[in-house]
Amino acid sequence: MATKTRTAGHTMMKPDIRFNSLLVSKFINCLMHDGKKATATRVFYDAMELIRKRIPDVDPLQVFTDAINNVKPSLEVRSRRVGGANYQVPMQVKALRQQSLAIRWLLAAIRGKSGRPTFQRLADELIAASRREGEAMAKREQTVKMAEANKAFSHFAW
Repeated sequence: MATKTRTAGHTMMKPDIRFNSLLVSKFINCLMHDGKKATATRVFYDAMELIRKRIPDVDPLQVFTDAINNVKPSLEVRSRRVGGANYQVPMQVKALRQQSLAIRWLLAAIRGKSGRPTFQRLADELIAASRREGEAMAKREQTVKMAEANKAFSHFAW
């Protein structure tokens, strides 16, 4: 399992067992609910198997990383109070936050749907995101569009 070990005051994450990837490990930890890591791990690996069956010629890990990279936003808006008024100020998104937002939006997209097992919804969303489609991509586009629309306030950035 991808457990955490402590070294010199920092928490280091271990890569997952199957893909030896820190990103997969982080995703599984975010997918986990109520401390049920084994369940989250099984859901993720089942989704990867389903992706392998649906797209046999492509590595499922590549589909996963493409999905995460496609969903990462480059810009976002942050609320900034200037002279009694609140402005939505567009800002660059740091790499770690890009990854966090991408994971959060993918998970929100699969949790927002119901009626099918989680691993199927996860596989569908990852495949869609790797093709630049789906709910998580729509959220990204909406965020970037909002930032573009508020370019006039970019001089308030800090």
